[in-house]
Amino acid sequence: MVRSEAATVNLFGLEFEYDASDPDGWRCGAVRLAGPLGGKEINVNVFEMPAGQNLCPYHYEYVEEWLIVLEGSVRLRAPDGERDLPRGEVVCFPVGPAGAHKLTNPGTETARVMMFSSSREPAVAVYPDGDKIGVWPGGDVKEDRIMARRSDSHLDYWDGEL
Repeated sequence: MVRSEAATVNLFGLEFEYDASDPDGWRCGAVRLAGPLGGKEINVNVFEMPAGQNLCPYHYEYVEEWLIVLEGSVRLRAPDGERDLPRGEVVCFPVGPAGAHKLTNPGTETARVMMFSSSREPAVAVYPDGDKIGVWPGGDVKEDRIMARRSDSHLDYWDGEL
């Protein structure tokens, strides 16, 4: 009989990585759990949101995304308005514009949230406030990743091909 032990991570002992290039108002720490746990099908990320910071710009994706508030509370902006989510709250963001969301920590204490989504690539996210669309094709070729203005990207299929 073959016995294997599943990898484990303690959610309350995480060391968050902060990206020094994030502008003020958008400085949140992250821990990506799929890699250390050997996950392939689902992205599971835990974010630390200091007071006054936003996690991501208002956006939607073409995969379902889930949120669990682990510590503190956060303000959710969704298509139907804003509301505060306390510790323990769970939200499922549906595919497309109906699942648009943005998280803010308006409080004075650090909040922590966990988000789940598919790890399928290519991945697409739309940012309505900034009129942007992002495309992540997968792999290590950073030049193939795109962030473009939607208003500038309405080319004809044959543009530049003949």
